[in-house]
Amino acid sequence: MDIILDGGVRRGTHVLKALAMGATACMMGRPYLYGLAAGGQAGVERVLELLKNEIERAMILSGRPSLDKLDSSFIRHL
Repeated sequence: MDIILDGGVRRGTHVLKALAMGATACMMGRPYLYGLAAGGQAGVERVLELLKNEIERAMILSGRPSLDKLDSSFIRHL
């Protein structure tokens, strides 16, 4: 069964925590809309860039080389 987290996703670490706990995907509404309202397409692109950077940074700091290496032990590392 696919599990999709919908709601409360504001940071890259939120995405990683959800994936570590078994989610298949995460949906993001407000950050996307905030970026759109603030800067149109460029604002959305900036929001996605920030999210990507946060995910990469958290993975590096936790020593996880890829998303398939995430498990519930990841939660203790944040």
